[in-house]
Amino acid sequence: MAVDAKAVKELRDKTAAPMMGCREALEATGGDMEKAIIYLREKGIASASKKMDRQLKDGRVVSYIHPGDKLGVMVEVFCETDFVARGAEFIEFGRDIAMQIAAATPRYLTKEEVPADVLDQERQIYRSQAEGSGKPAAVIEKIVEGKLQKFYSEICLLDQPYVKDDKMSMQDYIKTGIAKFGENISVGRFVRFKLGESA
Repeated sequence: MAVDAKAVKELRDKTAAPMMGCREALEATGGDMEKAIIYLREKGIASASKKMDRQLKDGRVVSYIHPGDKLGVMVEVFCETDFVARGAEFIEFGRDIAMQIAAATPRYLTKEEVPADVLDQERQIYRSQAEGSGKPAAVIEKIVEGKLQKFYSEICLLDQPYVKDDKMSMQDYIKTGIAKFGENISVGRFVRFKLGESA
């Protein structure tokens, strides 16, 4: 089907995907804008996965100060080249990550960073809660594991739902950045300061 140039431009404005990719997405979805956005996201995340093993040699520290100046975040965002690191879109991407940290208060970057004693304590709490239900042991273990996954999504940055679009996790958001910039991207250390609150 022939795709209208206005629709291609509209899709590009909404997604920042290349023009040819926007045309392809609209052709593949019969001109449906919403389906084309999903098509581009799926394709971008798939291609991003292939780039995630590339070496990160550059990046920047991005900061965000919440209005009112009582809450601030600093976060390391890595990429492959200084060309990408210096770009306004990459800085904005980093600020979105910093805003996520400000809003959702993660304590760790990944679930692998959660200390064993913290996990053991959470497991014990969830197990005690479930044991009172009279359910079989196998079911109780599934309940405990399900609650642990929810726990990770609250305290681990990459597992959290993205505050600007809760249909994707922060890991998925970073993959959209990889697809957009054409380079591997990852988050390093981060710190969140709130006035009067100890670290």
